[in-house]
Amino acid sequence: MAEHRTMQRDALLDAARSLLSEGGTEALTFPALAERTGLARSSVYEYFRSRAAVVEELCAVDFPVWAAEVESAMERADTADGKIEAYVRRQLELVGDRRHRAVVAISASELDAGAREKIRAAHGGLITMIGEALLLLGHEQPRLAAMLLQGVVDAAVRRIELGAAEDPRVIADAAVSMALRGVTAP
Repeated sequence: MAEHRTMQRDALLDAARSLLSEGGTEALTFPALAERTGLARSSVYEYFRSRAAVVEELCAVDFPVWAAEVESAMERADTADGKIEAYVRRQLELVGDRRHRAVVAISASELDAGAREKIRAAHGGLITMIGEALLLLGHEQPRLAAMLLQGVVDAAVRRIELGAAEDPRVIADAAVSMALRGVTAP
């Protein structure tokens, strides 16, 4: 029975990823989740009390996987500059991934305080990761520089998501260039 419930919960989360990826937060509704999974709408409520609860669960499940991929790319780099480049590039490479698209859609939505706090905590892990590389470069305020760097990444993500005129590789190259020039210690 517990295994069956886990499978249904996983199916609901997978359906939620698809809905968010395809249509943003407006597409994430309980009737749509029920239709995608073949469950009755009342069954969806047995797993999640609200859309925010679905979002919180997706953050708890997906963000650590995504962050681990970014961290792994950074660990393979030998220099602080290389770590910063890996941080930017890996996040931008993940833009097409459904988990990432879901996280982006979630981040852009109106959420309750609990869901927003979980997203902030997850982003805090990314900020800490890059902050260490910035500290190696001699930054006096590595956390501030890390937050600003993440702003560059977020802007590049939005540009790619919008299907901007530039090729995603051009956007990634520009973001890396801005990151490296913008984060070089004085």
